[in-house]
Amino acid sequence: MSLNHADRVERVIADDLVQVGDRRGLFRGTVDSVRGVLEYRELLGLLVRREIRARYKNSVLGIVWSLMRPIVQLLIYYVALGQFLGAARATPEFAVFVFTGLTIWGLFAEIVAGGTSSVVNNSGLIKKVFLPREIFPLSAVGSALFNFGIQFVILIAATVLSGSFPLHRDLLYAPLAIALVIVLGSAIAFLLSALNVYLRDTQHIVDILVLVLFWASPIVYNFTFVHDRLVGTFAESLYLANPLTLATLGMQKAIWLAGTEDPTIYWPPHLGLRLLIALAISLVLLWICQRVFSRLQSNFAQEL
Repeated sequence: MSLNHADRVERVIADDLVQVGDRRGLFRGTVDSVRGVLEYRELLGLLVRREIRARYKNSVLGIVWSLMRPIVQLLIYYVALGQFLGAARATPEFAVFVFTGLTIWGLFAEIVAGGTSSVVNNSGLIKKVFLPREIFPLSAVGSALFNFGIQFVILIAATVLSGSFPLHRDLLYAPLAIALVIVLGSAIAFLLSALNVYLRDTQHIVDILVLVLFWASPIVYNFTFVHDRLVGTFAESLYLANPLTLATLGMQKAIWLAGTEDPTIYWPPHLGLRLLIALAISLVLLWICQRVFSRLQSNFAQEL
């Protein structure tokens, strides 16, 4: 008996180790995360509605406040840049131009800002209940899309009132630009929301980065000015490598009809192809950031 037992032990030691249990690879983990979010989609909807109600709770004007910030920004830039610095003279329908840029930028900024603090703000729920943590950054995306929808309707109404409704084929740039901002913003929200749990300075760093990215994109100034200064140099290529620049230009080309009809306004070549490439890269980035989020979420409850 002892000899047979020793033989069995030797055979076990000699055999190769075999992994047992759940073998979750990168793609399998992503599929499981998507399945988990879909299972909790009703809770995701409740979180989005809670975000919207909390923002306008005990407010007299309600959702009108979602328009106040971009409108005030529009007035400031219109007067300061458009009238005092003369940008309006070189940019037809300057108000529509600026409001278009502010609308698409507001979507990105709100996704990133709301997503960064989403996990920390829901620490009480995370400590008590097990659920897919991805729904918290996604709830910030849903809330941002609600506000964007309101602003977009106002933007279209402004084009109708100004007699320049963008009923042309370039309108197809709009869904590409919006999709790019949603995917890129969601990727950044996943990454920063996880990092913010371990390093609370993240949300303050985000405020600075968002400010830098705002002025690094042609939102309140015409891209023609950038092209005239850089004239096909490496610096211009680097400027166009910014996906937010491409998203802003795509939205402007879709909505800002006066700019597309003005021969003095410069548009980068192959803008549609550039948007598609940026969208593809952003999808890969979204997958990477979601996997990082998934690896870091195991200690959320302890860190919070």
